[in-house]
Amino acid sequence: MDTDTARMLTRYNAWANELMFDAVAALPEGEATKPRTSIFRNMVHTLNHNYVIDRIWQAHLERREHGYEARNTDDHPPLDALWRLQREVDDWYIAWSDRLSARDLGERIEFTLIGGNAGEMTRAEILLHILGHRHYHRGFVCDMMCAVPARPPTMDLPVYLRSRGRAQ
Repeated sequence: MDTDTARMLTRYNAWANELMFDAVAALPEGEATKPRTSIFRNMVHTLNHNYVIDRIWQAHLERREHGYEARNTDDHPPLDALWRLQREVDDWYIAWSDRLSARDLGERIEFTLIGGNAGEMTRAEILLHILGHRHYHRGFVCDMMCAVPARPPTMDLPVYLRSRGRAQ
């Protein structure tokens, strides 16, 4: 991965998060927190899981403790408060990617996972993991939206690139 790709991917992630939060906020009253058949109970708690994981990996990238004992919190903030928090971490990742050099992307980071296992990945691998993780769990939310029924947003990379004036 090169630095331009890292920068594009952090912006793409923030764009997809905005679409997702907007779509969840537009649902009928109570649907976002309605109990669902899901690992994370409801849409907002699933989005909260993504936020927590973003913060955990942010701490790993900064080589500091993150303070989380689990991959989600027992409860979640209201959707609007969670969206403010998510924008903050999205902005951090964008600023972080803007500072990266090619050498930085290849730097290996040692960390300890929530379960206690030690790990090591390059910064580029961590970024790819974060993006894949978000896609996976945004998919959970899209599935829950279909049960409303509501149409989930289209968050594909070609759609993002086209929205930024890059022909596909």
